[in-house]
Amino acid sequence: MSAVGVGVIGAGVISDAYIKSMQSFPDLKVVAIGDLRPEAAQAKAEEFGIEAHGGPEVVLSHPDVEIVVNLTIPIAHVEVALAAVAAGKHVWSEKPFSLDQDSGLKLLATAQDAGLRLGCAPDTFLGPGLQTSRKIIEKGDIGEPLTALTLMQSPGPESWHPNPAFLFQEGAGPLWDIGPYYLTTLVQLFGPVAAVAGLGSKSRDKRTIGSGPLQGTDFDVTVPTHVSAIARFESGQSSQSIFSFDSPLPRQGFVEITGSEATLAVPDPNRFDGDIRIRRLGSEDWEVVASTEASAERGTGVLEMARAIREDRPHRATGALAFHAVDVMASITQSIETGAFVDVTSTVEIPAVLPDDWDVHAATI
Repeated sequence: MSAVGVGVIGAGVISDAYIKSMQSFPDLKVVAIGDLRPEAAQAKAEEFGIEAHGGPEVVLSHPDVEIVVNLTIPIAHVEVALAAVAAGKHVWSEKPFSLDQDSGLKLLATAQDAGLRLGCAPDTFLGPGLQTSRKIIEKGDIGEPLTALTLMQSPGPESWHPNPAFLFQEGAGPLWDIGPYYLTTLVQLFGPVAAVAGLGSKSRDKRTIGSGPLQGTDFDVTVPTHVSAIARFESGQSSQSIFSFDSPLPRQGFVEITGSEATLAVPDPNRFDGDIRIRRLGSEDWEVVASTEASAERGTGVLEMARAIREDRPHRATGALAFHAVDVMASITQSIETGAFVDVTSTVEIPAVLPDDWDVHAATI
């Protein structure tokens, strides 16, 4: 069999990372790129040597495209994914999977009826950092896993992002933009979420772009920019999380899993690698128990899904997993609005860890 053909829709900033990774995988071939701005797609095609480019229809109609990689803005994720399914393509989307439960369920049902697969970011949990962390926990090195604490705090991305307004509006904010990384990690380690509660606030109604051609331009903030959430998992375990664009003190990648015998500091869920540290009961010091390095980043989930298609087995970063994260975030949002605990109605099966011989750069197809 030949490598799995991939087409990219969305030629924005994140497309660089995806294309670089996917072009390094022997099992994938990037054959087309499309964007509502055909000139943007052309620029990326010329930069990366992609033969076909133009509007989204160039990708949707390309006979060699088996997987559409949907890198559009969040509000367009479901619309583009449905169009790809209608064109007979499997779909990998950037997070979030959808902006609400109803549209997400519609997408899941439509793809299932068509016999097509859905995958979705984040795929960071497939990296060595989080895969190794999960193995350590499952081996019993921290005893019985009990609780988790996650922190993601920053002043906000408007200082460095050239066009950040969408990150402060529907479908984003710190919960919807960054939350999927942390929530997906917690679900991988603890299983599905059963109920949540949240509090949200907004420090100001307008922000100012700090770099690029739009520097100095004000834009509206329409979603909470600080969210505190607690979750109860089906297993009975619990977590506390902060997602904030309001903090002068940055804290990135803070995930601690507390067990009956030790606490494990897990690498940044927005990365594929990092040190894993443990602090054992009775000790005053942290010990580095593993230093992991990633040989690839964004696009790893596309590769794993492509191999699963060829091998006729389930893939790991599924639409169902991504929808569960959406269901959790939507339930947190509902809790912020109502001031009450909210039950999470969806559930999901957690896939096994990757085999030890998993190699993104191997030619397996």
